[in-house]
Amino acid sequence: MIGRLAIRLYLAAGHIARPLMEAMLRWRVRRGKEDPLRLQERFGIAGVMRPPGNLIWFHAASVGETNAVLPVIGRLRDRGFQILLTTGTVTSAEIAARRLPDGAIHQFIPLDLVRYIVPFLDHWTPGLAVFAESEIWPATLDCLGTRGIPFILVNGRMSARSYRGWRRSGPVARAIMSGIELCIAQSSADARRFEKLGVKTVEIAGNLKFDVPAPAADEGKMSELRALIGARPVLVAASTHDGEEAFIVETHRALRKDFRDLLTILVPRHPARGEALAAEIGASGLVLAQRSAGQKIEHETDIYVADTVGDMGLWYRVGSIIFLGGSLVAHGGQNPIEPAKLGAPVLHGPHVSNFSDIFATLHEARAAVQVDDAPALTAAAAALLADGDERQRLAREARACVERQVGALDRTMTAISRYLEKAGGGGDSHV
Repeated sequence: MIGRLAIRLYLAAGHIARPLMEAMLRWRVRRGKEDPLRLQERFGIAGVMRPPGNLIWFHAASVGETNAVLPVIGRLRDRGFQILLTTGTVTSAEIAARRLPDGAIHQFIPLDLVRYIVPFLDHWTPGLAVFAESEIWPATLDCLGTRGIPFILVNGRMSARSYRGWRRSGPVARAIMSGIELCIAQSSADARRFEKLGVKTVEIAGNLKFDVPAPAADEGKMSELRALIGARPVLVAASTHDGEEAFIVETHRALRKDFRDLLTILVPRHPARGEALAAEIGASGLVLAQRSAGQKIEHETDIYVADTVGDMGLWYRVGSIIFLGGSLVAHGGQNPIEPAKLGAPVLHGPHVSNFSDIFATLHEARAAVQVDDAPALTAAAAALLADGDERQRLAREARACVERQVGALDRTMTAISRYLEKAGGGGDSHV
């Protein structure tokens, strides 16, 4: 009773807060975090027609979650289902545009307000909703429940910190979590936390991200890049966040004393920051080139700002060593599976709570190296650049470690399969 009352209060508060949420969207447009040409989608207004047939609605927050669910989407598309994928970021929309299977549709997710969710569901009429990891939105869950549309959480993740936050809300959390028909969790720890919060049915499948193929790389671009780099050692700082680039510049300067031809490839997590980073690094006296400006790597280039989307497969393949960003600042880290699958030696900072289980698995296999600050990053990078055998060992163990974890995709499909009849079972009838 208390939980249901709290949800009704949440729905009412959302109505009151609507002007503030719309103002927030306009602010995000100005910051380049929303697509102004598709802003109506955030208000539940569809940008395209709904195709005929049984439709399953997938939602993934950003790039990592999108990549994780794409193999599931591919299998269901092969079975004849129409697929709608919603995401919440511009970069994930760009990934979806390139990697969704033919016929699948991308839209931006509407704000979690009944006013916007109702027209969204009226238009798309999904037979099943499949959300990734920890995307649990009370108003959306309530609207799905009212219509009898099953909600499945795949690759379910619940950190200890998130669990403590949910648990403090007591009956409210149980009321929300009871709307989840099935949670397919990444690990036993995740499963226990979801169960304690009141999810009806929880199964463990492992982490879908281990089953995601390594990022592709265009062979022509790859050949050109290798020719420009030649035999130079390469430090790739991947998916860096604000505050980390200064550490990377400091590390580059220190390493260059012993590795004079070192090239550092700096890949900001948010490409829109590329121009500001290029100006800042250029003012420091280092020679840089900026990819989005069409500049190429020259022999004198110190730092290459790789501020484009979809090229991570290139950087992981040319890097002598890889530093994964979001980990020297309190962001939570980035996914190490992709560079590990490509046999790249991985370094990271201490802040990896978003992928703690994956990093723990890599460390158990002695397949990744943690550094706590810029001097430690410099020391670890110098040691690896000077020791080719250790680089190869680290890369070999990383690749073997992640390959041992595959199988979550098959287990996830098995768990989902019994709900597909509720979604129409495939075929071409409109759900």
